Amino acid sequence: MCGIVGAVAQRNITPILLEGLKRLEYRGYDSCGIALHVNGQLQRSRSTSRVAELQAQVEQSGLSGFTGIAHTRWATHGVPSSANAHPHFSRDRIALVHNGIIENHEELRTELKALGYVFESQTDTEVIAHLVDHLYQGDLFETVQQAVKRLRGAYAIAVFCRDEPHRVIGARQGSPLIVGVGKGENFLASDAMALAGTTDQIIYLEEGDVVDLQLQRCWIVDVHGKAVEREVRTVHAHSGAAELGPYRHYMQKEIFEQPRAIGDTLEGVTSIMPELFGDKAYGVFKQIDSVLILACGTSYYAGLTAKYWLESIAKIPVNVEIASEYRYRDSVPNSNSLVVTISQSGETADTLAALKHARSLGMQHTLTICNVSTSAMVRECVLSYITRAGIEVGVASTKAFTTQLVALFLLTLTLAQSKGRLSDVDEAEHIKALRHLPLAVSAVLALEPQIIAWSEEFARKENALFLGRGLHYPIALEGALKLKEISYIHAEAYPAGELKHGPLALVTKEMPVVTVAPNDALIEKLKSNLQEVRARGGELFVFADADSHITSSEGVHVIRLPEHYGQLSAILHVVPLQLLAYHTALARGTDVDKPRNLAKSVTVE
Repeated sequence: MCGIVGAVAQRNITPILLEGLKRLEYRGYDSCGIALHVNGQLQRSRSTSRVAELQAQVEQSGLSGFTGIAHTRWATHGVPSSANAHPHFSRDRIALVHNGIIENHEELRTELKALGYVFESQTDTEVIAHLVDHLYQGDLFETVQQAVKRLRGAYAIAVFCRDEPHRVIGARQGSPLIVGVGKGENFLASDAMALAGTTDQIIYLEEGDVVDLQLQRCWIVDVHGKAVEREVRTVHAHSGAAELGPYRHYMQKEIFEQPRAIGDTLEGVTSIMPELFGDKAYGVFKQIDSVLILACGTSYYAGLTAKYWLESIAKIPVNVEIASEYRYRDSVPNSNSLVVTISQSGETADTLAALKHARSLGMQHTLTICNVSTSAMVRECVLSYITRAGIEVGVASTKAFTTQLVALFLLTLTLAQSKGRLSDVDEAEHIKALRHLPLAVSAVLALEPQIIAWSEEFARKENALFLGRGLHYPIALEGALKLKEISYIHAEAYPAGELKHGPLALVTKEMPVVTVAPNDALIEKLKSNLQEVRARGGELFVFADADSHITSSEGVHVIRLPEHYGQLSAILHVVPLQLLAYHTALARGTDVDKPRNLAKSVTVE
């Protein structure tokens, strides 16, 4: 969600800024812009189209410079428009870009209007630009330190001044921002991937940091204004992973990358041991008596799935909380609980805030399941397991979800072992099943032609119902989410046993009912639920295991998965739901990788 790139150099930085924006497109945006210091003046170009259009505008105008900032915006305050697009100027002296939300912007806007400032946008960001201009007395670094003390909310900002060439100032609070260190040049970005190919020397700014970038130096002060040294890390951000290759969309590519991603996530796992989660894991796991999972969106559904595993296999009580709700309600803390956060990016604002809230309540045993080893979430938690899904460009998560499930299953086994509830025989069987998982997922992907046929029917619908029972209810939730995210079909998911408690009233021949039907202990109960749908004229689309004895008939369409996979069945059953959503969206002609109103990395509340 929103992307920042900034640079000071002795060469034309326009191509670097634009390439950085392209690498951040996967985060989601609805406008973009660039501003440069050109011959003692500020010049900019903004677009409500894609970065490619912005690049064409820049090339046509010949815009170039040695100091500048660029931005992709996901609208919060104000509609997507050129006037609301970043960078924002103040009196043609200050140029500024911003990720996050400023909660006291109305109060500051009133104050600044009284001082004579004229606002050209509806954004909270323009308030910061005018505030910096108002406070400016010749030193931009000192000015930004003063300005951020007036801000309430979350922000990452990059700003430069007409009167101070070769200087860019950055600041962060609650939103990620990194520094790229070069030779005789320095850079800012919201993600190291934006600087891939430019520099691999990265500094991760801490909460409250303000940084002064000049040609030969990078000066950082902390939230108290004290000069600090931050570690310079070598980070290899793989830009090549964002190449589409032979696939039509990144989402399709990422669905088919799941066997590889799962295999990579399991690389080196030959036995179950606490050290998989960090050096301190053995001591932590011995102390804990329950688990609290905090997550949002798809990661939340991964957590719901893990609850079934943890309580069934490890016999540990589990609470799963939507992160944005947990931090704002009164809860009963348990200092012996393991707080598990799940996040693809490791920068999810609500989940980070929920983690900090849990810690403030005295819960210090923390672990994250995350796809980015250098993220804030990993740095904030005592323990971690890094999934190896690779870069996920499509907004609708696929391989990140299945690798999260793999990591959570490993956590389940490890906690079961720590509590003396995992025999050597069971451990060996579970490891064997995990090792076979990439091949099993590949077999499910081979069902794509059958799913394409279904998608043509779904593309004509406006509503859909998803059903699952037990472990597969969260998978039904994830399937419904995928369909609504990218095809814009209204979809809901319910435990199948809840049909007669309300949702059955929605069932007609125009409401397709997608059912996750593994051959487990609940299969006979599920068959009864399917009969309830058929008796009301509903049309069933069933993903069944090979031996579940559910047959195709009038109004009942069945696709059989190659095998039943026990506790890991959930990972197999989500794959055809991903394919169904993808091909339905394709048939409806939506923007599959960048669905409307959504962003990949949600770094604001």
